[in-house]
Amino acid sequence: MPGYARSVLWRILLVGAGLYAISGCVTLDESGKRAFLLTTPQQEAQMGAASFAQLKQSGQLSGDPVANAQVERVARRLIAQVNVPNAQWEVVVFDDPTPNAFALPGGKIGVHTGILPIAQTDDALAAVLGHELAHVTLRHGGQRVSQQLAVAGVAAVTDVALAMNEVRQRESIMTGLGVGASLGLVLPFSRSNEYEADRYGLYYMARAGYDPEAAIGFWQRMKAYADQRGGKPPEWLSTHPADENRIAQIRQLIPEARAMAAGR
Repeated sequence: MPGYARSVLWRILLVGAGLYAISGCVTLDESGKRAFLLTTPQQEAQMGAASFAQLKQSGQLSGDPVANAQVERVARRLIAQVNVPNAQWEVVVFDDPTPNAFALPGGKIGVHTGILPIAQTDDALAAVLGHELAHVTLRHGGQRVSQQLAVAGVAAVTDVALAMNEVRQRESIMTGLGVGASLGLVLPFSRSNEYEADRYGLYYMARAGYDPEAAIGFWQRMKAYADQRGGKPPEWLSTHPADENRIAQIRQLIPEARAMAAGR
């Protein structure tokens, strides 16, 4: 890369990083941490409601009374432990064999029937749903959207600057920028959110009266499920932590979660 092009690129990245650091910093109510957010809770709730409506329209809802009763029972106990202002809570079980569950801003909870045989018990299901609710209380969805907007903005400005200066390596530079942003920012940020959701989810389930030890068994079964299907990519290429790493963190957090529950 010519020296001038490199200089232009670094200037743009430094400006983008500065804007990222100061323009949208918000203190989160749940954790007290500072987070980069360009969205409001109201906007996040609107996006969550719209996405959930689409999922209900395109997906198959489960008519299994046992599955619906279990999910509703566990979800309601956990909901009582979290603070999501102005939430319009809705719990839906989808007839889908994929082992998945999610919670969206605004109070929308979805559970696939495929995760229930892996969860097996109410306690393990509480670990799953506690984790998903933590994504909402910690506003991880809004942080991801904000990060994507920031990365897209820096990329757009970089592309224009390279074009204006007729940099021949423009395409390769933009490709490198995209890969670097993914490996150096987006994926580590996503994994960090997952670890944080594990932590707070464990607190929620313990406060709701569930055994946090069940989270270990659940992730062990999830690892076995993935291994039977060829395993997962290495952690550094994934949006999620390696199962063995999240299990190790959960083991360390169990005494704290139990103490928190005892003091509630």
